[in-house]
Amino acid sequence: MVPHVDWGFIWLMFILKVPIVALLVIVWWAVRQSPEESEQPGGGDGGIKRPPHPRRPFPRRPRRGPHGDPAPASPPRTRSVLVKAKRVDA
Repeated sequence: MVPHVDWGFIWLMFILKVPIVALLVIVWWAVRQSPEESEQPGGGDGGIKRPPHPRRPFPRRPRRGPHGDPAPASPPRTRSVLVKAKRVDA
């Protein structure tokens, strides 16, 4: 016994294959393409090459020692509160 086949379902199954086939064709076309040659002879960038701008140096560290400010004091130490377990008398 053959179950009832909805023609809309079959139609959509074939229509939804079109994007998959298009993707495969585009990938196949892209793989087969040869790399483009440079338009200018010599392959230059068309201008004068300049060296990259030098990096700025790091900012100076603050002076410590006899001629500078003393190091900042460390924050006050605090103890974390320990919660005592409640005794359960059995």
